[in-house]
Amino acid sequence: MSTPPTITVGELVARFLEQCGVRAAFGVISIHNMPILDAFHRRGQIRFVSARGEAGACNMADAYARVSATLGVCVTSTGTGCGNAAGAMVEALTAGTPLLHLTGQIESPFLDRDLGFIHEHPAQLAMLKSVGKEAFRIRDPQTALATLREAVRIAQTPPCGPVSIEIPIDVQKMTLPLPPDCAPLAVAPLAPQSTAVDALAQRLMTARRPLLWLGGGARGASAAVRRLVAMGWAVVSSVQGRGVLPEDHPASLGSYNLQKPTEAFYASVDALLVVGSRLRSNETLTYKLALPATRYRIDANPLTQNRAYDSAYFVCGDAQLTLDALADRLEGRMQIDPQYARDVQQTRAAAAQAVDATLGPYVALKDALAEVAGQALWWVRDITLSNTMWGNRAPVLNHPRAGVHALGGGIGQGLAMGVGTAVADATHQLGRKTVALCGDGGFMLNLGELACAVQENANVTFIVMNDRSYGVIRNIQDDLYGSRHCYVDLHTPDFAGLCASMALPHWRLSQADQAHAVLAEALAHTGPSVVEVDMASWGPFAVKFAGPPKRAGD
Repeated sequence: MSTPPTITVGELVARFLEQCGVRAAFGVISIHNMPILDAFHRRGQIRFVSARGEAGACNMADAYARVSATLGVCVTSTGTGCGNAAGAMVEALTAGTPLLHLTGQIESPFLDRDLGFIHEHPAQLAMLKSVGKEAFRIRDPQTALATLREAVRIAQTPPCGPVSIEIPIDVQKMTLPLPPDCAPLAVAPLAPQSTAVDALAQRLMTARRPLLWLGGGARGASAAVRRLVAMGWAVVSSVQGRGVLPEDHPASLGSYNLQKPTEAFYASVDALLVVGSRLRSNETLTYKLALPATRYRIDANPLTQNRAYDSAYFVCGDAQLTLDALADRLEGRMQIDPQYARDVQQTRAAAAQAVDATLGPYVALKDALAEVAGQALWWVRDITLSNTMWGNRAPVLNHPRAGVHALGGGIGQGLAMGVGTAVADATHQLGRKTVALCGDGGFMLNLGELACAVQENANVTFIVMNDRSYGVIRNIQDDLYGSRHCYVDLHTPDFAGLCASMALPHWRLSQADQAHAVLAEALAHTGPSVVEVDMASWGPFAVKFAGPPKRAGD
């Protein structure tokens, strides 16, 4: 028998990720991750995107994973470089993104001795545990593969999330015999108990006006959702669950989930089935939205039972498997109210009209984007006033992974997410255009990643809403702080000049009647581009938005 070749731990990492189906990774090269990245380069199987900062790299990996439905990978340095990724790790944890964060550490003999060794972060592992789902250290070559496998298994087990591995630089360089098998551990979807599905079906069988509330945990359940919709069920979604059922379907309320017409409609619903959603505060008027009185729940996370809202019955299981089993039991046995479909469509129209009434001139931007982009787009959004006013609900999405946004509410992540999304589209040949809606304040926070977008020729159009301020904070100051506008005005660059310095196409959109023509030209461009909406010229929204929606008096 021949002796197996010897490889470094860095190469083992590359080979393992290839077996995981990883085709792109994101990060910043440093002396503490070079053995890994050198292996990426030599083997040529994984595209490495050189971000300008670790925060941006992690946001890119997060968006890449969401769109491609594969494992996201981010590679950072130790110490400060690792810490730079912490906020983006929190976002990935909030969004339930399966992500592997690989970082370095100082040489093993000096670890955990508080010697002041350069680049050391004594509590790095504890920090990583606090911002992710789990964190590990590889201490020797013999345990490297087992640690990699367990980290990815945990990252991909619902509720999914980011897992970190720190590998001391000397360990990355150590050698081991090439393992005969570098494949990851299988992660099977959680099958529900048959008796539990029976019990849920029995409770739902008499419902005449049933409604599905779909969250991000239902993104793999489109086929089963369609079966229930064919029986007469209606659908509403959280912002993270958009597109599980195409939003132009007549049975869909889209993510118009908290508007007054929708809340009034809930009173007529006799059974609400919440699937893969946490019913988050900003989508339930801080848990005071009057949801239908009879509620049921399906989730792969058993701890979701009775969180935020009580449920009459709970089934723990994968969304697709559970809804499919439920459809098997309900098919041909439900009697849906014949007026229900019409009421759904009227509610959707009224809710959309209510949103449009708040936008003033920006209805033209919303409508022009829908007309130009159609539904073949990835719709990425930062936390900005325009996204909260309309981007979370329009344009219409027809794919369960078409919507990518900063779920945790942190600004400045949309630019990098746009790059990660465009890389996912190109790497997996998905054939959609990426459009990213950003505010000028958030755009500046990770502005260096615009250079990354150019270097990678990322096919993304950034729509930058430029009001030269933190618009939401200004409105809150008007609402609660006597219009004392402190620390919200921003000095922003000449975006045209900035883009010209990077050979990046730029359009300034100063009038509403130009929106269609400008967006059509920008979106037709292959590669990165910027459309700057001059909000001072457009004027204000018809209604001021001052923070997440709440009940009056809260």
